[in-house]
Amino acid sequence: MWGSFDLKISVIIPTLNEQAVIVENLLVLQSLRKVGHELIVVDGGSDDDTYQMAIPLADKILRSERGRAKQMNLGAKSAQYDILLFLHADTFLPVNADGLIINGLANGYKWGRFNVRLSGVARLLRVVEKMMNWRSCLTGVATGDQAIFVRQDLYEQVKGFPDIPLMEDIAFSKNLKCFGSPICIKQPVITSSRRWEQNGIIRTIFLMWRLRLAYFLGISSYKLKDFYN
Repeated sequence: MWGSFDLKISVIIPTLNEQAVIVENLLVLQSLRKVGHELIVVDGGSDDDTYQMAIPLADKILRSERGRAKQMNLGAKSAQYDILLFLHADTFLPVNADGLIINGLANGYKWGRFNVRLSGVARLLRVVEKMMNWRSCLTGVATGDQAIFVRQDLYEQVKGFPDIPLMEDIAFSKNLKCFGSPICIKQPVITSSRRWEQNGIIRTIFLMWRLRLAYFLGISSYKLKDFYN
């Protein structure tokens, strides 16, 4: 069993033009810094003020090539603690997230993710998030919106996130699953529903499922990225 004594978390946040939310999220995360966890922001070349706004609120802020996988792998390379938590800039952790993660990993799990709740109020979004959580628990596959966390030794064993332009979170969690099922923390993270609301909820549902099916059938993530854009 992996002891929980004095374990610390490195929170890695990839950013790209997130000035609208980065300060709010980093302010919420200051409570983690106060108890010794570290915040690492990895910016992929923002052309707004994201980088400058994050400087006083993070322990490390790095510049990276654009690409979420590249950014998260760079952040992990600079991390100093035993647990890596990959958090989107528009996703907010629940209270006591560090305790939930550390206790879960100390009880035999090697990696995990949170349930997700979308920020919008539309009733259909409640259905979407329930389906996301149910599917993830059933398959053991997580998305980046669910704040994936992992022991650093396992992260290194699977060689981090595959350097692909889309579905890097799916590929990463599938690799992790080879070494054990994830702990599914029921307390949800709150993630932005802006993508769903801007593009239309029904339309986004069909887009996501088409992308997943195409990826499952072996279509290149580079082709899927072009289609997604």
